[in-house]
Amino acid sequence: MEVIASTDALGAEIKGLDLGQELSAGDFALVEQALVEHKVLFFRQQPIEARDHHRFASMFGPLQCHPAFPHIDGLLEVTLLASDRESPSKIEKWHSDMTYLECPPLGTVLRGRVIPDKGGDTLFMNMEAAWGALPGRLKTKLAPLQAEHSFAHGYQESLAEPGGSERLAGAVAANPPRPHPVMRRHPRSDRPCLFVNSLFTTRLLGVEAVESDDLLAQLFEHLDDPHFQTRFKWAVDSIAFWDNRSTQHRPDGQWWPARRRHERTTIAGDRPR
Repeated sequence: MEVIASTDALGAEIKGLDLGQELSAGDFALVEQALVEHKVLFFRQQPIEARDHHRFASMFGPLQCHPAFPHIDGLLEVTLLASDRESPSKIEKWHSDMTYLECPPLGTVLRGRVIPDKGGDTLFMNMEAAWGALPGRLKTKLAPLQAEHSFAHGYQESLAEPGGSERLAGAVAANPPRPHPVMRRHPRSDRPCLFVNSLFTTRLLGVEAVESDDLLAQLFEHLDDPHFQTRFKWAVDSIAFWDNRSTQHRPDGQWWPARRRHERTTIAGDRPR
């Protein structure tokens, strides 16, 4: 097994592993360590089955279902993400997955199945670096604060579609807005990470609304800095495995009317602290 860093910001390509086979204890420990250190791992040429994908992700913890997306037949925890002319992607903002949960995910394993000829890359961002680059006075202000994360805010476009409110009523009821620390510490490394995102974070708690809006605008502008980012160009049977606790991601560029299909597993995490 070989770990090759992608950029100074984050990311590493893993070579020499066949994810169609169960990992040895030694290889699992190396992958787990690389995930914490590099934050997103890339695997190429992995023509595996869905059950292999499920088994690999399950090594890192229990898997979660998603309330808004369909799943593949027979495996509830393998979510289908598909976009084309009739159903373009709605989530284009920087985000970490499912931060509206009381215990947001540990990580996500995404497998490329149908990839457009142009566009459709995914950008990833290092939230440890983003926190570290904030001015000291702003860190002091933000460190004790909590922010509210909302499922309804993140899926407002889906909710506004015909029948959307009815289709997602159960998910909205099961996922009320939840507070999380603005600065969370990674449970493995103990490093501080900025933990707000423009998709799910609605407001900062403990400050007036005007100040909350201003601070969030500053933070989201700060996160546009390319020094915190890396880009992954997808190919069929490529896999990205990212740490939701210390990264954000977003698709880059519109690829429709071309088809794009991925299959995703989401690994349960713990309560941010």
